[in-house]
Amino acid sequence: MVVWTAIIVAVFVWWFATGLILMVARYADQQGERARQVATWAAVPVFVAGLWGYEMALSDISVMGVYTAFFAALAIWGWIELAFLTGIVTGPITKPLPAGASELERFIRAWGTVAFHEILLVAALIVLFLRGWGAENTFGMWTFVILYAARISAKLNLFLGVPRVNVEFLPTPLLHLPSHFRVRKVNWMFPVSVSVLTLAIACWLERVVAAGSPEAVTGFTLLLTLTTLALIEHWLMILPLPDAKLWRWMLPGDRPIREKFSPLAAQQEDIHGL
Repeated sequence: MVVWTAIIVAVFVWWFATGLILMVARYADQQGERARQVATWAAVPVFVAGLWGYEMALSDISVMGVYTAFFAALAIWGWIELAFLTGIVTGPITKPLPAGASELERFIRAWGTVAFHEILLVAALIVLFLRGWGAENTFGMWTFVILYAARISAKLNLFLGVPRVNVEFLPTPLLHLPSHFRVRKVNWMFPVSVSVLTLAIACWLERVVAAGSPEAVTGFTLLLTLTTLALIEHWLMILPLPDAKLWRWMLPGDRPIREKFSPLAAQQEDIHGL
């Protein structure tokens, strides 16, 4: 029962939190730049609550403490992602990739589109890791580590090229991103990514089986489920499944992204696209 409860909680929170962030970003995007700024700064208490909850949970090894650490890490991550989607924390490059750009320029400009966001994520990772390492309750720390590692892996795979990329939920401030990435057959890094994630799943599963307390079972099951969701998200870059339907019904109507900017008009292997 402990295992199934943790799985259900992790899956629901992953789905609901993703949908909520997309919904807020979409509403703000429809209202304009000021609304995007207001939405981001109005959500700062969520970020602060995440930091507070993370700190409080470090010495709490109860089941409640494990869930608190998990939710706290997600709150910190969620605010940073909202700040990215609203265009408040992105990067200095805000224009599409020029035609004929070299591979080196494409990489430099791709980094420039997300530089501030990546720096903020690394700063948060370092702070949470330094505070969490050696603590009694490290589940919040590992939650953020999983989110960060999976996100970096996904971004690199998008840059190197994958067959399927969903740009349906891309907000106006990020419409330049698709031009810096590539649509192509499976790149060399994809097998490495899914192999590492699969290995991590096996490690978490072993910890769940070997856990000797409800707290440990809960924590490792949450990490196991989150890593499994990350693996599924990677496979969705390859498999033709309508994953966008999970959240499309939650969002306010808007013009399809391809009416605004169409980076995927051509699907050849040497064409740039998100």
